[in-house]
Amino acid sequence: MAKLAQGAKYRGSIHDFPDFDPSQDAETLYNAMKGFGSDKEAILELITSRSNRQRQEICQNYKSLYGKDLIADLKYELTGKFERLIVGLMRPPAYSDAKEIKDAISGIGTDEKCLIEILASRTNEQIHQLVAAYKDAYERDLEADVIGDTSGHFQKMLVVLLQGTREEDDVVSEDLVQQDVQDLYEAGELKWGTDEAQFIYILGNRSKQHLRLVFDEYLKTTGKPIEASIRGELSGDFEKLMLAVVKCVRSTPEYFAERLFKAMKGLGTRDNTLIRIMVSRSELDILDVREIFRTKYEKSLYSMIKNDTSGEYKKTLLKLCGGDDDAAGKFFPEAAQVAYQMWELSAVARVEVKGTVRPAGDFNPDTDAKALRKAMKGLGTDEDTIIDIITHRSNAQRQQIRQTFKSHFGRDLMADLKSELSGDLARLILGLMMPPAHYDAKQLKKAMEGAGTDEKALIEILATRTNAEIRAINEAYKEDYHKSLEDDLSSDTSGLFKRILISLATGNREEGGEDQDRVREDAQEIADTPSGDRSSLETRFMMILCTRSYQHLRRVFQEFVKMTNYDVEHTIKKRMSGDVRDVFVAIVQSVKNKPLFFADKLYKSMKGAGTEEKTLTRIMVSRSEIDLLNIRWEFIEKYDKSLHQAIEGDTSGHFLKALLAVCGGKD
Repeated sequence: MAKLAQGAKYRGSIHDFPDFDPSQDAETLYNAMKGFGSDKEAILELITSRSNRQRQEICQNYKSLYGKDLIADLKYELTGKFERLIVGLMRPPAYSDAKEIKDAISGIGTDEKCLIEILASRTNEQIHQLVAAYKDAYERDLEADVIGDTSGHFQKMLVVLLQGTREEDDVVSEDLVQQDVQDLYEAGELKWGTDEAQFIYILGNRSKQHLRLVFDEYLKTTGKPIEASIRGELSGDFEKLMLAVVKCVRSTPEYFAERLFKAMKGLGTRDNTLIRIMVSRSELDILDVREIFRTKYEKSLYSMIKNDTSGEYKKTLLKLCGGDDDAAGKFFPEAAQVAYQMWELSAVARVEVKGTVRPAGDFNPDTDAKALRKAMKGLGTDEDTIIDIITHRSNAQRQQIRQTFKSHFGRDLMADLKSELSGDLARLILGLMMPPAHYDAKQLKKAMEGAGTDEKALIEILATRTNAEIRAINEAYKEDYHKSLEDDLSSDTSGLFKRILISLATGNREEGGEDQDRVREDAQEIADTPSGDRSSLETRFMMILCTRSYQHLRRVFQEFVKMTNYDVEHTIKKRMSGDVRDVFVAIVQSVKNKPLFFADKLYKSMKGAGTEEKTLTRIMVSRSEIDLLNIRWEFIEKYDKSLHQAIEGDTSGHFLKALLAVCGGKD
C-alpha cells in the first residue's frame, strides 16, 4: 500500500491482503498459466486483491520457485487491454510511470497528454522515484530524453516539474501571494506579448497551498480565473500543461475524475488513459476520485466503466474501482463534503460578469443607418454589412440606429430587415435589434403560442432573470401583447408548475444577504419532508427556491448537504419529475453558477445530430451584453473546446458569421 502522510486517511481501494502468503500466490499464478490456455479469472482475482508491495513479493517468490519472470509470463499468456492492465499493476508505481513516459516519447510522435498528466500530478517524492526508476530501467536520463523530444516553453516547464522541487511549506506569506498575483498579471494581461518565464517560475515552484491563495486573489484582483488568463496568453501543449498544473493544484482527484470521464465519454474509449489512471490511483486516492466523479457527472465511475468496457478487462477495472457509488442510491458522506465545498466556493466567489458585445467607440447612428439602407436597397442584400454593423453595436446603440433610420428614410428598420433576411440569420439579427425585455417577452409569447408549450424556454428565461429584468419583461409583455404575462402563463400551464412560473414572474425575489438562523430553518424545511409525501416536498421547495435571494440560497443548499449528505440538485432529480423537477434544477444551477448553466444549454443545443437553433440564438442574443464572456470560459473549462469551435462546427453561412461575431473570440 502507498505510504501515508502522518494523520492522513487511506483513500485507495486496494489494501494489503490479510494472511498473505507470497509462495502460495506464486504457485496459484503458475498453475493459472500452466498448460493450454490460462485461467484469467484466477489471475485477476488474485492480483487485484493484493497491494503493490505484496505483488513485488509474489514476483520474487515466483522467480525463486520457477526460475521464470512473472511479468514476462503474464505478457505471454494474456493479450490486449487486459494484459496491459495486469502488467501495469505488477510494476512498482515509479516503474509504471517510467514505462508510460518511455512509451510516450519513443518512436514517431510524442504522447504529450501522457507527459502532462504524469508530470503535472505527481508529488516531489513521486517525481524523484520516477527519475530514479527511469534511470534504472532504461539506463537513460529522463530529463535528457524529455528535452530531446519536446521544445519551447512546454519543454522548459516539463524540466522544472522534473526537478521535484515544488515548495511544500503550508505556511503562506500574504505579501508573497500579492506579489505573485501582480507578477502573473503583469506577465500576461498587462503585457504586450506574454512573459512565459514568470508563469513557469510561479506555477512550477510554489507550494499548492500558496498557489490556491494566489488563484483566489487573482480572481478578486482581475475579475477572471487564472485559467482564463492562461488560455488567453498561452497556447498549444504549453497551455494544456499549465492548465493541468492549475487543476492539480486545486484538486488532484478532481483532475483525474475529469480525465477518466473524458476517456470514456463519446464514441470509443481511450484505454491507455483509463488503464494508467486506474493503476496509478488505486492505492492513493481512487475513493476521492470516485466521489468527485459521482458529484460532478451524476453517475458513478463504476457504472461508466461497466457500460464502456467488457470481459476480464472490465472485471479488473471494476475491482480497482472498489465499489459502485450508485448502488446504495445516495452519496458517500465524503462525496457530500465535496458538494458542500462546491457550494462554499459558489457562496464566496465574486466573479465579474462580462458580455462580449460592447458599445462601439466611434459610433455614428447616421452613418450606420445609411449603410444599412444601402445594404438592403436594390437587388440582393449585403448580409456582411448588416452583420458587421449590428453585431458590433450595443443594444442601446441599435435603438438609436432604429430611430435614425426612421427619421431619415421614413421606414421601419425592423420591417426592412425582416423582409430582406430569412431563416436563422433573420431570427438572430432581429433578436439583437430588439430591446432585451421585449426580446424576452417575445420568446415567452412564442413559447406559449400554438399547439403545445415550449416549457424549456419558459424555464430558461424565468428561472434565470433578475428581479429588474423580470419587471421589465412584464411591462414589455403588456405593451406588446395587451395582456399580462401572468394571465398567459395561467392559461397555458397547470398545477404546481404553473404556480412556480407565476411566482418567478412576479420578480419579487429577496435581494439581501444570508440570515444564518433562517438558513438553518429553510434547510430544515426542505430536508424534513417525509420521503413519501412528494407534493408537500415540492411545495416547500417552491416557497424557498422562488423567493429567497441567491446569496441566501447558496447557504441554504450548503446547510442542506450538512443535514442530509445529499446535494440539493441530486435530491430534486431523485424525488421529483417532469417540468417541476426541471424548473427547480434550473434555479439551483443558476444559483450555483449561472454562466455554467448557460454553457450547458449551449452545448446541448449543438450536441449530436441537428442543432437547436432557437435555443442557440436565444442564449447568444440574451447573454451577449451580460455574461457571454463568462459563459465562454465555463464552456471551454467543461467541454475542452471553445464555444467558437462548437459554433463553427455546427452552423454555416451568414448565420455562422453572425454568431461568431457575437461570440467575440476563439479562446
